[in-house]
Amino acid sequence: MLRLAIQSKGRLNEESTALLREIGIDIDDSRRKFLSQAPNFPLELLYMRDDDIPQVVASGTAALGIVGLNEVEERGFDVQVVAKLGFGGCRISLAVPKGADYGGPQWFAGKRIATSYPRILKRWLQEQGIEARIEVITGSVEIAPAADIADAIFDIVSSGGTLVSNGLREVEKVFFSEAVLISNGQLTPDQQQVLDEMLFRIGSAQVSRHKKYILMNLPQAAVEEATRILPAMRSPTIMPLAAEGWCSMHSVVEEADLWDKIRQLKAIGAEGILVLNIDKIIP
Repeated sequence: MLRLAIQSKGRLNEESTALLREIGIDIDDSRRKFLSQAPNFPLELLYMRDDDIPQVVASGTAALGIVGLNEVEERGFDVQVVAKLGFGGCRISLAVPKGADYGGPQWFAGKRIATSYPRILKRWLQEQGIEARIEVITGSVEIAPAADIADAIFDIVSSGGTLVSNGLREVEKVFFSEAVLISNGQLTPDQQQVLDEMLFRIGSAQVSRHKKYILMNLPQAAVEEATRILPAMRSPTIMPLAAEGWCSMHSVVEEADLWDKIRQLKAIGAEGILVLNIDKIIP
């Protein structure tokens, strides 16, 4: 049995439980508990504040955790990043009042900077050779300049809308974060086996994201060119049709490239193109 710590509420909680369900682990959160057990997998969930997760994993209270990489870096506990999960993306940036005459990082020399991430900020300032005063705030960091608590802020940015509404502008993108799976590195052989199964399933889910299954009828003479357009993961599947000189071609394509690929395939004679969603790809 493995204990996995996840955020108790918010977007990271929703995306973490969605991932677990995607890889076939049932989560019953209809009645929220501090601890809950998956009925079909040797996994127990521990619901925590996100900034507490690195500590409970490092201490061994939980063997694993899903948390933002920013919290791992800021808390500084001895944990290992086992996998990047591809969701919960954000950045921690420096922002100044929109009317400030900002000319580069040296602008911050001697300034007061409000943040909930003093460890990450201190490291960046040292790398830049800048001495500034760090004002540690837990809560609404973005109001600090308007309240004359600080001259600038260092905080999480997603869309940037909160900065704009508080009269601030982003000037330095310092740290990029996403959700990660962390471990304390002290797993028993049985626990490691469970983790390996989780990682296998996560990898399969990640491979399938943003991909489409595409199949079409194609003149036999166009197969070589179509294979160049759609190389697939190893090579496309080609099957003969009853109509002489024609075949059926099956492949996988990145969703972002789909319409460009379809245009190219139509130009070489492809017909009856079908595009299907992919549930899982097993590498």
